[in-house]
Amino acid sequence: MTRRRVVITGLGTVNPLAHDVPAYWRALLAAQSGIAPITLFDASAYKVRIGGEVKNFTPAPVIDARAAKRLDRVVQLGMVAADEAIKDSGFDVSKADPFRCGVIIGSGIGGLAEFESGHHDLLNPAKGPNRLSPFIIPKMIANSAAGNISIRYHLQGPNTTVSTACSSAAHAIGDAMRQIAYGFADVMVTGGTEAAITPMGLGGFIACRALSERNDDPAHASRPFDAGRDGFVLAEGAGILVIEELEHAKARGAKIYAEVVGCGNTADAYHITAPHEDGAGAAAAMRAALAEAGWNPTDVDYINAHGTSTPLGDVAETKAVKHVFGDHAKKLMMSSTKSMIGHLLGASGGVEAIACALSIQQGKVHPTANLTQQDVAGGCDLDYVPNVARDARVRRVLSNSFGFGGHNCSLALAAV
Repeated sequence: MTRRRVVITGLGTVNPLAHDVPAYWRALLAAQSGIAPITLFDASAYKVRIGGEVKNFTPAPVIDARAAKRLDRVVQLGMVAADEAIKDSGFDVSKADPFRCGVIIGSGIGGLAEFESGHHDLLNPAKGPNRLSPFIIPKMIANSAAGNISIRYHLQGPNTTVSTACSSAAHAIGDAMRQIAYGFADVMVTGGTEAAITPMGLGGFIACRALSERNDDPAHASRPFDAGRDGFVLAEGAGILVIEELEHAKARGAKIYAEVVGCGNTADAYHITAPHEDGAGAAAAMRAALAEAGWNPTDVDYINAHGTSTPLGDVAETKAVKHVFGDHAKKLMMSSTKSMIGHLLGASGGVEAIACALSIQQGKVHPTANLTQQDVAGGCDLDYVPNVARDARVRRVLSNSFGFGGHNCSLALAAV
C-alpha cells in the first residue's frame, strides 16, 4: 500500500493564555505567562496554590447551558477547541462520507471533577448510593470527549481515546495520522484535553512532589532548563487539530499549516514517574520519528521540548537530544511551551503541536520564558531560545511528549 501524506488544516485551543489560536500564538511570542493563583476551588490549605487555569471559560455558544450540565469540564474544553479547529479548517462535514471522518482524542485523567463530585454525593447521608446522578459515568469516562465530538459533528469513522498520561495528545495525533496514511480515513479530529485542577488532582501531584512551590511568584514558577526550577505547574486546557489526506485537502482548497510525517512511540520501562536518567527511551522515540519521516538528524531545525521544569526531566530530555543529534544538538533551537502555560498533562501534545505548526507556517519560534540562569552546570547547555521569540526558517520540527508510566512520543512535522 502506498502511504498517503497527512497535513494539518485546522487548529483550535483553549488554554491558560487564551481561548483561541491567534491570541494564544501572540501571547507565546510575547513570552506571556498564564500561571496565577488557583480560583477553581479554595486551595488555601494546599502546599501549592498556583496553576494554569483557563480563566473566564464558558462553553457557550458552542455548548448550551443544558448540555453543559451533562459534560465534565474536560469535555467542554475539548469541544470548544474542536469547534474552533473544524471552523478553521473550513471542512464541511455534511458534504463528506461520515465513515471516512473520525476522532482520536487524548486525555491522561478524564473527568476528575465529576468523579470527585460523585464520590462526595455517595458519602453524603442526604444522598448516598441511591441518589447519584445518572450522568456520573458518562461525564467521567476518559473517552467522553471523543464520543461527544463525534456525536456533535456526525463523525462516524475511527473513534478512539488515548490515555498515556502526559503523552496522550501526541500519541492521539500519531494514531490519527496513521488512520489517514494507511487509508482508513480521510479526515481526523485529534489532539487532547485535560481538566485536572481539582482538589484531588492538585493534592495528588503535590504528594508526588512534582509541582513548583513558587506560590509567591506564579508567573515565573515554570522555568524549564533554568537552574532555579523546582517542578512543573499543573494546568488545564485543550489543543485540537484537524488533519487530512493531502490530496483531499488540496481538492477542497484548504489552507495547510504543516505536514505530519512521523511519530515515534517507545517506553522507558524504568520507573512509573521518573524518566530514565540517560533519556534512553526519549532518544529512541525521536529516532523512530526521524526514521518514519525519512530524515537525517541534521535535517531538524527545531524541537518543541517536553520541557516540564522538573529537575530530572529537563536534564534527561537534554541528554536524549544529545544522544540523537550529536554535534547538531548545539545548532538546534529548542523551546518549552510549558514555560508559559504550565503542564496540561494529557493535552500538552495538542497545544504544543499547534505551536509547532505555526512556527513552520510563520517562520517564528516562541521562547522558553523565565530562563534567566540556564542550568549549564546541571547539563542543560543547548539553545533553548531564552525569553525572546526568534525569527527563523523552520522546515522540520520534532515535538516531544513524555508521560508517567515511561511513555515517550515524538512527532515529526514538516513544511509542505
